[in-house]
Amino acid sequence: MIALLNAINLALFCYYLFTNLTYLFLLVSAISANIMHQRRLASLKLEHVDRSPFTPPIALLVPARNEEGCVVESIRSLLGIDYPELEIVLINDGSTDGTLKQVQEHFKLRKANLLYVPEVRCAEVHALYISTVDRRLLVVDKKSGGNKADAVNAGLNATSSPYVCVVDADSLLEKDALLRMMGGVFSRPSQIAAVGGVVRVLNGSLVERGRLTTVQLPRRPLEILQVIEYLRAFLIGREGWALYNMMTVISGAFGVFRRDFIVEMGGYRHSAIGEDIDLVVRLHRLMRDQGVDYKIPFVPDPVCWTEVPADIRSLARQRARWHKGLYDVLLQNRDMLFRKRFGRLGWIAMPYQWLFELAAPIIELVGYASMLTAALLGVMSIHFFLQFLIFGYTFGSLISVGAVLQEEITYRRYNRKRDVALLIMFCFLEYFPYRQLQMFWRMQGLWQYWRGDVVWKQVRRVGFGETGSARAQSHEAEASTVVPQ
Repeated sequence: MIALLNAINLALFCYYLFTNLTYLFLLVSAISANIMHQRRLASLKLEHVDRSPFTPPIALLVPARNEEGCVVESIRSLLGIDYPELEIVLINDGSTDGTLKQVQEHFKLRKANLLYVPEVRCAEVHALYISTVDRRLLVVDKKSGGNKADAVNAGLNATSSPYVCVVDADSLLEKDALLRMMGGVFSRPSQIAAVGGVVRVLNGSLVERGRLTTVQLPRRPLEILQVIEYLRAFLIGREGWALYNMMTVISGAFGVFRRDFIVEMGGYRHSAIGEDIDLVVRLHRLMRDQGVDYKIPFVPDPVCWTEVPADIRSLARQRARWHKGLYDVLLQNRDMLFRKRFGRLGWIAMPYQWLFELAAPIIELVGYASMLTAALLGVMSIHFFLQFLIFGYTFGSLISVGAVLQEEITYRRYNRKRDVALLIMFCFLEYFPYRQLQMFWRMQGLWQYWRGDVVWKQVRRVGFGETGSARAQSHEAEASTVVPQ
């Protein structure tokens, strides 16, 4: 028993040490990638991209189901984006509320006799509409396919633009986001298969007529913790992995993809629980199978602002679904592990996802139980046990502080000193107790997947509109809109 506890604790110590060193390595890599990006940005003139006749068209695919509370403001925001060749494709995925009616009233839709070729499989399309107010807006009204993947596939069929960008209906893009995103693609169009941008937390900020006017932190602690989590995930995790072309996920709320590659893969996989990570891993597989020299980079300054869950129940459902999606993708692509043709993706990125992402909640739970048992039995010094916990807590918190400082030094979206100070203070709550809540929710996701519960749960959204952050910060449950997540 004692020998077993010692062996487990030694293995766990090595596991935690490797995890922390990996985060440190990713932080250094992200800082290096950011410096290189700032140098490229200094030589890139966005107005040249905007005016160039060679700038490729982009279709923004906006899947929407029961989004009447924010769909009009979202479309207004997207139509105001600076980009020369832009098409907005709103996919009304069988909404049962007034989503389609709201769009019809505000944008004066009329039926369009356009050629619709179902290159990828999706549910039945009822009709296509074009706005008479702004002809860049195309609306696809379809029967619900039961998931976001089906809605996006319908959007793929409705557009012929060479690049597509999937944007959630409850999200806002900054005015120059696409120019910044495509600036990296523009110089190497044949090599870039997809590119990811930053997703930030919209809750608490001021929104007027589809425009983000003032960035500020939300009031609720749960939302502030998610701000830190998003900064850490994007400005450290994805930026670090992308430097070595090993980024396995581009947020479903904001990413640009080559349309021909997605169509070649058969579109979004209908049975995928996490359609964003599934698409990127399949894209890596396609490029590797074809022996193509490709890149899937991350650009840290194009920003999409999205509303995050404001209550524990919705957040728990979201994180459980994310973990189910990760498990589903790793199972579907387990043959990529340690295969020569997949290179560093198969030897580093995928094993990391299995051991340090998917299995992390189980290993952490075993670790807590094992070390506590060893301390109580006297096998491990309680003094050493406390030191180990304090070290892990401090190191993890400092990594989060590093993400906040990187944001403050480079991008300065949060200009008020009070907001920055509050973010740094909450960094020390993100590792404990927020991390332990995440562990529990991810365990729930694994358990749900094992028992076959892969049905999408409802997540409550407040939405944004004419009243700006008053809605985003209100505590009135009756103002909430329920949408599938």
